[in-house]
Amino acid sequence: MDTVTAQTSPNSGAERSTNTADLVSQAASQISTLVRDELALAKRELAEKGKRAGLGGGLLGGAAVLGLYGLGLLLVLAVVLLDLAWPLWLAVLVVMVVVFAAAAVAALLGRRRLEEATPPVPTDAIAGVEADLATVKTAARRGRHA
Repeated sequence: MDTVTAQTSPNSGAERSTNTADLVSQAASQISTLVRDELALAKRELAEKGKRAGLGGGLLGGAAVLGLYGLGLLLVLAVVLLDLAWPLWLAVLVVMVVVFAAAAVAALLGRRRLEEATPPVPTDAIAGVEADLATVKTAARRGRHA
């Protein structure tokens, strides 16, 4: 029978610890880069949602302005014109309903835009971090079982 003897060099333990130190250093560097990238993604996502919220708020403000100007100008003009054919009270009522309907449409459009922008949570960045954590956990489990 042939026996094989394992030869170990005196430096094999030092090489292994150096390799482990290098691996730990690389992992720390990669985690740092990963965190920086995820924070940049979250920042971009929040800026985009902030723009959407600003647009929705602007539409709501526009609805209020339109409602006020419409109430002031259209009421006067339409009431005067309709007063020629109808009683004054009916002319005022019809014009008021039309102006408020236009304001309601603008308000509903603005509200829809605001709902699209909320909640202001960076969902894409959160999903990316959760995926990264799952990958690290899976790699750690494989490393323990290998």
